[in-house]
Amino acid sequence: MKKKNNIQRSPVALAILALLAEQPMHPYRMQQLIKERGKDEVINVRQRASIYQTIDRLLRDGLISVQETLKEAGKPDRTVYESTEEGRRILLEWLRDMLSAPAQEFPEFPVAVSFLALLEPDDVLQRLERRSLALQEEIDRLSTEMQTYKDRLPRLFMLESEYKRAVLSAEWQWVRSVIGDLRNETLTWNEEWLREIANRLNSKE
Repeated sequence: MKKKNNIQRSPVALAILALLAEQPMHPYRMQQLIKERGKDEVINVRQRASIYQTIDRLLRDGLISVQETLKEAGKPDRTVYESTEEGRRILLEWLRDMLSAPAQEFPEFPVAVSFLALLEPDDVLQRLERRSLALQEEIDRLSTEMQTYKDRLPRLFMLESEYKRAVLSAEWQWVRSVIGDLRNETLTWNEEWLREIANRLNSKE
């Protein structure tokens, strides 16, 4: 099979190829395993349609194929998929690349931070206080969950939760530092100051 250089990579696509590397299975089983193994902490499979759409794309790209269709009386037919040789090759290529090269991702929070001057400092302070609480709750939840599975699972199978907790903790610390600066007004702004900065920048163009 000719190698494809324009195959779209995604977390869901990687998960599907990884599961099919274990054994052939149908989409519902894929979604079950992702949730049972806690992979939904890092892979968004809340909408089952995303799995089916990704499967269609992987099928079209020749990375997976249909093994069989299961027919049971009174139940919808279930299509069982398997990985192709090209799919297994691409899986390992993606894994190596994703581990070694940071991706340029565009989450919502940094975008909002870049425009927070449109809000009043007190308003920003309130919003960040809420975020800080939400982050702390999520960090606590992950810590509790990891402690629960600590004696049953090797660390290898909890690394994604460990990473997520570390990232959330770093964000929480940064948010708390900004909150502190807003409270003591070492970080503040008003319309007049913003206008002055804008005029200064425009004069340099």
